[in-house]
Amino acid sequence: MKEKNSTTASTLGRILATCSKQAKDYGSCVASKVHEVEKDLCLKEFLALKNCMQHTVKIMSSRPSSSQTSVGSGALSHAYIQHPSLHCNIPESRGLFYDDANRLLICVTSSQVFSWETAPPFNPDVSPSVDSVPEGPILSVRFSLDEKVIAVQRSDCEIQFFHRETKKKLTHKCRAGSESILGFFWSDSPLCDLAVVKTSGMDLFACDSAMNLRLVETKKVNVNWYIYTHESRLVLLASGLQCKTITGFQLSTAGVVRLPKFEMTLATTESNSKPIISAGDVHLVTVYGRIYCLQVDREAMLLHTYRFYRDAVVQQGSLPIYSSKLSVSVVDNLLLVHQIDAKVVIIYDLFVDSRAPVSAPLPLLWRGYQGSDSSSQAANKENKSPESSTSNENIVMYEDAWAFLVPDLILDQTNKVLWRVHLDLEAISASSSDRTSLLEFLQRRKLEANKAKQLCLGIARALILERRPATQVTQAIDVLVTAYSYSVKAGIYKELKNEKTTATPPTDGASPDNERGRASGSSIDGEEEVEMDLPSGSSDEQQESQLSSPAISPDELYKFVFASVEETMVEESDYLVAIITEFLRSISAEKLKVDLNIYVMTVRLLARSKRFAELSLFITNKIIEPSKEVALQLLESGGQNLRVRKLGLDMLRQLSLHHEYISSLVQDGYYLEALRYAQKRKVTSVRSSLFLEAAFASNDMQHLAAILRVLSELIPGFKETSEYYTFHGLLNETSSSVAV
Repeated sequence: MKEKNSTTASTLGRILATCSKQAKDYGSCVASKVHEVEKDLCLKEFLALKNCMQHTVKIMSSRPSSSQTSVGSGALSHAYIQHPSLHCNIPESRGLFYDDANRLLICVTSSQVFSWETAPPFNPDVSPSVDSVPEGPILSVRFSLDEKVIAVQRSDCEIQFFHRETKKKLTHKCRAGSESILGFFWSDSPLCDLAVVKTSGMDLFACDSAMNLRLVETKKVNVNWYIYTHESRLVLLASGLQCKTITGFQLSTAGVVRLPKFEMTLATTESNSKPIISAGDVHLVTVYGRIYCLQVDREAMLLHTYRFYRDAVVQQGSLPIYSSKLSVSVVDNLLLVHQIDAKVVIIYDLFVDSRAPVSAPLPLLWRGYQGSDSSSQAANKENKSPESSTSNENIVMYEDAWAFLVPDLILDQTNKVLWRVHLDLEAISASSSDRTSLLEFLQRRKLEANKAKQLCLGIARALILERRPATQVTQAIDVLVTAYSYSVKAGIYKELKNEKTTATPPTDGASPDNERGRASGSSIDGEEEVEMDLPSGSSDEQQESQLSSPAISPDELYKFVFASVEETMVEESDYLVAIITEFLRSISAEKLKVDLNIYVMTVRLLARSKRFAELSLFITNKIIEPSKEVALQLLESGGQNLRVRKLGLDMLRQLSLHHEYISSLVQDGYYLEALRYAQKRKVTSVRSSLFLEAAFASNDMQHLAAILRVLSELIPGFKETSEYYTFHGLLNETSSSVAV
């Protein structure tokens, strides 16, 4: 019984942790009105909490138990690492390195360099590339951007270069004693190919195909430590007693740009009046094409954010931290702050002005094989070799040997595996009660665009089915329509469709990465942020990120939202019409094309609720645009109202749909009017038998005789046709029987 109560309490705790904001809002509301107890007290806040808890329970119950598939403090998470990971079980390994420029995981022995590509998804069965190097210490190793040269830092004053094809060897040394090498990196700048950072500054070298180094320029700066990411092409050099004076250079395809020197913010205390910033306290991240520097201030327990512009570095605010040890990841333009001591992840979206987290802090989890088929999972586990798997018993979350790599990788030095961090958009959606903000958030997601789109469609349907206030539904629709309009204007939505059909490879001038830079307004001119010149040879994940879009077209909104809820809301047509009217307003404001089925549905709903006067206004004022489909629906709905049917007839005539107009007149019994219209408009597509058959079916022989007479006058030789003889004979037979 105790165990059961403990499990229940643990589950409730996870639910309340996810819905902490809603619970706080509801509690605050009740506390403020404790002396005003009445029915439906704090109903809005209660429904928000109830909805959040229901969604959370649904997600928790739809997943396998944590004891089978997850490692961490509970089975609910917003971020996770997942099988398969990339393993590097090399005997006599002396260390693991990550080459972010080439996206390579590197394992070194005394005389060999093993490298694996880390482009997603990880393939544990792929064998690494192997290169031989002379024996010696290895402090750092990086491949040139064309991967023809391996550079190995042997000591703080020596770097060796090895050509992989010609086996040529080159040694570069600095002045021992007066300066030391802190590190190096390769560059795609037109000015230089290699940058060597020393305590005396930064040397820029050009390297030709024969592996000859030529010093191009030296940047004189006293350097204590540096950080660099190939994604941003930005290197930050720290100097000063507290290492808080920062000099930045961007080595992009536009050249070498020197950024303004700036001072980082540091709080002081009586016990620590001169805190020192270390390289591990500073992180370079790129989100939405903007480059940010994140700096840990342990005394103030804050994470300061700085944004880089060409001629300024601006502090953008600070985020609270709850752990003295932390690191960061960037997944799908979201900042994940790993509070390592607390063993939780806090997710921030720097796109919005608010510095509030996207969702409540939750643990980072490890997830095993995905899928509900237990037999297939068992088969997969049997096929895994001990060398290529990491047992979940061996995984210690946020252990000291973890290294967080830019932008979304975790290198586990103990188990010698590389993990990729993933987001659970479904769990994040379930923990949010503000649907409008949630839709905006999902529309900015690119990495899992299809999942984000499906979640948005589900939210839109739920808002309507739950009969939420029309203003709330309107706000949600405006978000979706505006996002679609932007994606069309930016070419993102169109590119996705073209990519599916043509599959044209990206060129240097129009690479997915460059498209991202332009779409986000990333520029080096004026007051814009530092230019992002990313390589065209991007990973599949980046291509999906740029060529996919969660935007929802008006056609999709009709098909998956309005059409799917129409039958359910037969008794509440007025509510649905109000929502569709706002949808049409939003579409008109963005000057987008409307799916004709939306207009047809509006006519059907208005006629069903007998709001014929409003329907007439919708047609007259062109709120519903004229079309053949709308006209035919008006004719069908006009069976209950002649004025509506006349609107349908007038629309057919306005659109010059002569055949349909004449057929409708004949159907209503206006044979002669239909004949005169056909004669006046010279309509030849209508068969004469249409009029004759309709008149005969009406049993009005006078009409039949009149039509025979008019057709004889209009059509030369009509009396010689089989139609004339047939219907003239029928007319005579009927007349004779009447006379008898």
